[in-house]
Amino acid sequence: MTVESTAARKPRRSAAGKTGTTGSKAAGTTGTRRAAARKPTDAQPELVQLLTPEGKRVKNAEYDPFVADITADELRGLYRDMVLTRRFDAEATSLQRQGELGLWASLLGQEAAQIGSGRATREDDYVFPTYREHGVAWCRGVDPTNLLGMFRGVNNGGWDPNSNNFHLYTIVIGSQTLHATGYAMGIAKDGADSAVIAYFGDGASSQGDVAEAFTFSAVYNAPVVFFCQNNQWAISEPTEKQTRVPLYQRAQGFGFPGVRVDGNDVLACLAVTKWALERARRGEGPTLVEAYTYRMGAHTTSDDPTRYRHDDERVAWEAKDPIARLRGYLESETDTNEGFFAELEAESEALGRRVREVVRAMPDPDHFAIFENAYADGHALVDEERAQFAAYQASFADVDEEEGK
Repeated sequence: MTVESTAARKPRRSAAGKTGTTGSKAAGTTGTRRAAARKPTDAQPELVQLLTPEGKRVKNAEYDPFVADITADELRGLYRDMVLTRRFDAEATSLQRQGELGLWASLLGQEAAQIGSGRATREDDYVFPTYREHGVAWCRGVDPTNLLGMFRGVNNGGWDPNSNNFHLYTIVIGSQTLHATGYAMGIAKDGADSAVIAYFGDGASSQGDVAEAFTFSAVYNAPVVFFCQNNQWAISEPTEKQTRVPLYQRAQGFGFPGVRVDGNDVLACLAVTKWALERARRGEGPTLVEAYTYRMGAHTTSDDPTRYRHDDERVAWEAKDPIARLRGYLESETDTNEGFFAELEAESEALGRRVREVVRAMPDPDHFAIFENAYADGHALVDEERAQFAAYQASFADVDEEEGK
């Protein structure tokens, strides 16, 4: 059965007899009950998996050719990418908790989806991220510390998008899929054989911009891969309250293939993304890849996930941890020894120190910078708002003086 044909199939029932769609009997229960009943990746239909959660290799005739020549050194490289990305992410989260960053969007749990897909891209491909693709940025050669200025409020991005073919982070949900589609249409017009990959989440899949991007990319046969990281939660809304069918099946309605991959399996994510990018380069148009994964942390550091999801759900997904999965394979099937892991731990510690040093050396944000980017020239309304904000800021100084007496 080809991947193109899977989108036309009905969702299979799980062992519990649940279809997973909002039209099922279980749809009448509350979101928290559905969350508690949700199964990890191995219970999902049409899932491409090359490594089991225990680190055992799974044969797949369709996707094995895309990783057939991968070496032990390259596998260790993927493991290193995930470990260092997780450490960077943990440091950024900690720095936000200490007041050094205004906000942070953690990728915890999604390392395999990002590293696998990121390493599938070529240097001449172009990447359009959301605000959570720290692992993809790493793969594209962006210094991770350059990601932090925006979250501290001292710049609007921190890197040149054209230096690494990695666009600035997009905060407006789903809008980057339109940018990616337009860029891909331009590539096709130029006759180049490079491709575009656009990242978004399950929540963004409900946005009209994404549907428009699907329409244009299909009609114009644009060389773009839509990489949806389905981490199960659109902030506090579970995926099954957003869709009646698995997300990858939506592609069928727009006339291009969709595939669901185990988003905690870095090898499968690498293979499937390579396949999709090669389709694009051959002029076969767009592909939707749904990486079925889990957001182990909060949506951002302003969110408290304990208010809307059960801890047993998180514990179940911890057993699918992408880093532990690849380590199991390295230890059992390659010549990787403890020396490698010890050296990587030291490298991880060094990265953590560098991240802390860079952030603490950054200037404090300019509270008035927000007024500088609304209009090219002065505007009476902006001037009035600036004056009001200045008075508000000054009011704190008066309180401080009173308390100091």
